[in-house]
Amino acid sequence: MQMVPPGTIQFESCAVTRLYNFSMNYSYISGSPCESFEGLSRVAAARSRVPSWKRALDIICVLIASILWAPAWLMIGLFIKIVSPGPVLFKQERIGHMGKQFRCLKFRTMAVNADSGVHQRHFQQLMSSNQLMRKLDGVGDSRLISGGLWLRCLGIDELPQLINVLRGEMSLVGPRPCVPYEYEMFQPRHRQRCETLPGLTGLWQVNGKNRTTFEKMIELDLAYVEKKSFFLDLKIMVCTVPAILLQVWDLKIAGKAPALAARNLTALRPAPESAIGYVNCPNMEAR
Repeated sequence: MQMVPPGTIQFESCAVTRLYNFSMNYSYISGSPCESFEGLSRVAAARSRVPSWKRALDIICVLIASILWAPAWLMIGLFIKIVSPGPVLFKQERIGHMGKQFRCLKFRTMAVNADSGVHQRHFQQLMSSNQLMRKLDGVGDSRLISGGLWLRCLGIDELPQLINVLRGEMSLVGPRPCVPYEYEMFQPRHRQRCETLPGLTGLWQVNGKNRTTFEKMIELDLAYVEKKSFFLDLKIMVCTVPAILLQVWDLKIAGKAPALAARNLTALRPAPESAIGYVNCPNMEAR
């Protein structure tokens, strides 16, 4: 039996059995097919329903934190206007709860009309290989504006998604919303991650994130769909801060030797299984 460090949240391997059948009913929104979830069984329908506690937790946390993020918005917006011509916000179509499309908001961290094909090819490579989920930022991305790398690394660029949370399109905790072309590449098992609201942070983010593979990300996302609870959401929120600090540290190390980081990107080994299946939250009782 695998020994689990105290103060961790343990999850079994998420080889989730498909509990429902849905018809491959496609509706074209902005030219992209989006699979609708129909024919859900009673169990799957209950699992995909947004709990009232989750909606209440999201609204309360966002409103309480508004005293901090509202002034931050003004300063970040002014900074982006100074360093790069163009709009402050970047709006992008994403796939949300049960395959429904919505317009996701972010602070713009790239030049206007940046080539999205670069990311599409990068994501396709990550899906078809066992490489780590490294972002293009870590090896240098010429599309970024001045300071954009740090805005992305700290997650500050995602602050406008609090508006999406208030609208009910997203939650504070959940799998990251994918773009339509990513959704089209997903297998049916991968699409089960859409059975809960997408979030700003999630189980994947606090369990390695860029140190994990695509399949491990899917496994953690599906584990959250199955295990989500009020206390798990709270623990993930608390663990998000140290996870961001770790990401900043990784970026700092990569910045000291960018050429070496780029050369060794595909040679990096995935994090050990024992380090991925749980959230490292000190002084927290496992649930």
